[in-house]
Amino acid sequence: MRNKITIIGAGNVGATTALYCAIKELGDIVLIDIIEGMPEGIALDMSQVSSMLNFDVKITGSNDMCDMKGSDIVVITAGLPRKPGMDRLDLLKKNADIVTNICENIKKYAPNSIVIVVTNPVDTLTYLTMKLTELPAKHVIGKAGVLDSARFAYFIAEELNISIRDVSPMVLGGHGDSMLPIPRLTTVNGIPITDLLPKDKITAICERTKAGGAEIVKLLKKGSAYYAPGAATATMITAILFDQRRILPCSVYVDGQYGLSDLYIGLMTTVGMKGVEKIHEIKLTDEELKELHQSAEVYKKSIKDLGY
Repeated sequence: MRNKITIIGAGNVGATTALYCAIKELGDIVLIDIIEGMPEGIALDMSQVSSMLNFDVKITGSNDMCDMKGSDIVVITAGLPRKPGMDRLDLLKKNADIVTNICENIKKYAPNSIVIVVTNPVDTLTYLTMKLTELPAKHVIGKAGVLDSARFAYFIAEELNISIRDVSPMVLGGHGDSMLPIPRLTTVNGIPITDLLPKDKITAICERTKAGGAEIVKLLKKGSAYYAPGAATATMITAILFDQRRILPCSVYVDGQYGLSDLYIGLMTTVGMKGVEKIHEIKLTDEELKELHQSAEVYKKSIKDLGY
């Protein structure tokens, strides 16, 4: 029996995630959306690509939440996208209502699944998902750091005019303006980028990484990024279903790590078939630790805004 992956929200991010998962043959895929006919149409179109891209999994679309029953992985992408000028936290109240309804159905139909939250603001909504589904914290993971690190890596490779394959980036903190790229621990084939780039260039790249999503939103004018978010989500799903035990930056529940507790924030984690198997506490400088705590304060406040 193949793994079952349910993606709730068949918009650009959900559909792109589904296609990447299909190409990797990670399992049978169910796309669920409230728009009548939309997930079915996307699933049919995607299925007709299978002979050309050489994958053999079943892709179905549905408007009924009960079709997530028995899922190994549930991905939440449903929600409103950012518009130019909006911060991820501007979406909090509206998307929290959407996620609340989804969580009730996960609890009912897929209580043994591992849930990956993509909907923004992801760190806060991952916390909400953990609370409402009552799943173990290690089974509820936010997609954030994998995407932010990928953007960081791309900007570094572009600046140095080198292969991106040699770049190993590190980004901690929340998925927003308060995220924390760590240049001294970001390397090019083992060489710290602090040895390869001047400070002003590194600062500019870090700032561009923090605004990576906003830059795309501004260019698109309608909607937000989906190719890279979809690939980041598929990377996490692969690590879980293949029990790869990869060390990935994810939004995870902290319970004392770095002096933080009772919130979700991006940290380096070992990800495998049990979900978050370990949170790695890296030795940070005093300034880096201060910035991580400043990032956490943003999400502490937004959690309070939701009444927790």
